[in-house]
Amino acid sequence: MTTPRLPQVVLPDEVSVVNIGLPLFADAIRDQAVPVQQVDWRIPADGDMASIEALEGLYGVHADAIDRANAEAVRRLDQGVPILVDIEAAQALVPDLSGQVLLHCGPAIAWAEVCDPLRRSMRAATVAEGWADDVDGADRLLEAGTVRLEPAYRHDVVVPMASAIGPSAPFFVVDNREGGTRAFAPINQGPGETAWFGRETPAAIERLVFLREVAGPMLREVLDRSGPIDVFGLAAQGVQIGDDVHMRTQGTTSLLIRNLLPHLASLPDDGRIELARFLSFNHMFFLNLAMAAAKSVALWAEQVEGSSIVTMMCRNGTSYGVRLAGSDQVFLAAAPPVSQAMYYPEYGPETASPDIGDSAILELVGLGGAAAAGSPAVAGFLGGSMSDAVAVTEEMQTICAGESTRFKLPTWNNTGTPLGVDARYVVELNTTPKVSTGILHASSGVGQIGAGVAAAPAECFRAAVLALAGT
Repeated sequence: MTTPRLPQVVLPDEVSVVNIGLPLFADAIRDQAVPVQQVDWRIPADGDMASIEALEGLYGVHADAIDRANAEAVRRLDQGVPILVDIEAAQALVPDLSGQVLLHCGPAIAWAEVCDPLRRSMRAATVAEGWADDVDGADRLLEAGTVRLEPAYRHDVVVPMASAIGPSAPFFVVDNREGGTRAFAPINQGPGETAWFGRETPAAIERLVFLREVAGPMLREVLDRSGPIDVFGLAAQGVQIGDDVHMRTQGTTSLLIRNLLPHLASLPDDGRIELARFLSFNHMFFLNLAMAAAKSVALWAEQVEGSSIVTMMCRNGTSYGVRLAGSDQVFLAAAPPVSQAMYYPEYGPETASPDIGDSAILELVGLGGAAAAGSPAVAGFLGGSMSDAVAVTEEMQTICAGESTRFKLPTWNNTGTPLGVDARYVVELNTTPKVSTGILHASSGVGQIGAGVAAAPAECFRAAVLALAGT
């Protein structure tokens, strides 16, 4: 019996390769001088079947409606014009802020669950309001529930880091006139011994009193003389000179103070020098104002029904909350650590508090991590190379539905920053927004111990997508 001869297999002398998935294989082929095209594919939703089923509907039968809603939500985030119009005590602006109540960062939380830095800030604010003589007395009032705790977002307020704010605190008032929305933020307390960094020292309490008694009234007088201020107009200039307008706001702060300088100089002598000194060393002064501006356009975007665009991210050092446009639900997960970070000497991850503050609102409007590619200062916290900062912005680009027309990065071919985080993309790619932020000590009360970039937890985005899909 004759065995049939199999056809001879002739291997090609040259090949070109398409590699799907792990880039390690593509790198190995490329090292052999062989042409290779890498396809960055991964298992959708990290293999979570409930999320995959939800995404099938959101990308399928519901896709057209969601895409239309998303286009409008992104337009509002991009086209709103936030204007600083006033500075006034919180109790005059927020109708429900009466009696002994503190507005705090992040989702709602009971005193027993509050992390150490936020507890210290709450005690400092309680003393500054005159409800207690000292921090021990403040602690007793807070533990007993005599001082109520309210999340700031419920009142269209945003507060940075471990902030807790009482009714007498002066607020920036920012109007988005196109959308008829208004948002508020307290005046930034500055660096050093301050309550927003989790300090409860006499100096921290004194700073809160100074803002109420001196800085707030005088800045209101300055604003009366200068007229309304286009907040994002300044922020766009700041991005051009290296600010991400979150971790780094030095440039934008300087632009703002330069615009206010003639009016500052014309103030009465009483308190003018003290205010000027405060402004000159507060390189974060613009931060809170940018947050209020971001909140004002996010509130407009929130009015769009049936969207998968994220309009709120906030954290209190214990939990992390997100909300989608058109929804009043806040989806929660545990607050994450700040994983990419640089620490002051003698400190490290083991001493760090989890991610905290409402400032993540900035990443949703094209600032912060979305603008990292234009900020050498942010790059310094990511390994020191601009390529590391560019990688953060490029990753944000993969989960965003649009591009900013006003925040342009000169170091990134003058491309607009990524805008409009789409929860569908976040879940599909298992890639969450990156937030540039400061780091506080977890327990000692020494305040800020570093800064870095934190990744939002995936769980809250998965819950939001499941809810949007009705599953």
